[in-house]
Amino acid sequence: MISTNRISISFNKTLLSVGAAMVLALGMLHTAPTQADTLDNIAKTGTVKIGVFLDYPPFGSIGPDMKPLGYDIDMADMIGKALKAKVQLVQVTGDNRMAYLAGHKADMLLSVGETPERAKVIDFSDAYAPYYLAAFGRAKLAVKSSADLAGKTVAVARGTLEDLSITKVAPPTAVIKRFDDPSGAITAFLSGQAQLMVVGNDVGATIIDKNPSVSIEQKFQLFSSPDHVGFNKNEPRLKKVLNDMIAQSKKDGSLNKIAQHWLHVSLPADL
Repeated sequence: MISTNRISISFNKTLLSVGAAMVLALGMLHTAPTQADTLDNIAKTGTVKIGVFLDYPPFGSIGPDMKPLGYDIDMADMIGKALKAKVQLVQVTGDNRMAYLAGHKADMLLSVGETPERAKVIDFSDAYAPYYLAAFGRAKLAVKSSADLAGKTVAVARGTLEDLSITKVAPPTAVIKRFDDPSGAITAFLSGQAQLMVVGNDVGATIIDKNPSVSIEQKFQLFSSPDHVGFNKNEPRLKKVLNDMIAQSKKDGSLNKIAQHWLHVSLPADL
């Protein structure tokens, strides 16, 4: 639709007849460029811009060689291959990433949890990575479910979702030790003040990597909110390409290899 702010026709002047004005408007409609969708832009430039966190190990961080590495970096590479495009990683933060997507500084975002609020403004691929809270403990400790927490000590950060989740399922005889921040809970666990800790699977995987001699393992899952690729609305072709790629990578095991490498667990069966 041509805005009346862009075409002003004065009925008090006879410079343009109504018919001439209609011809002018139709000509403008015919010649106005249409907005290419994201796949068209990627094909034109040969580059896909993918927004990632680089301070969020093991999903994204900077390695000793100053190169990005992590689950999402491997995922970005798979997306680039599926789109037959060069990957341009765009470092984002929690504050700016939605604006980057809306402003087309990034074609898509990784590590996006799906929520009703976000669904009003962006669209999502199928889940590609697990994100959840879990109880972690030493391998020799026999714990397979929340019922096994009876008589055991669990470290959490006070007032967090971790605290709320474990408090909801822990038996009455479990001792929940609450600390002012996640670092305090992790330190308490590593020093032996608590037998278990409840943290996100990303944090747990990082702690396992940094403490190989302690023999830490994931015991059971709690709250789950898997990661999706986020992209602007009205991109059905892009959504199909991404979902097809994710489905194929699950089928051929390549996505599971990434999960095992970075998270030290296999993909959940229900992902």
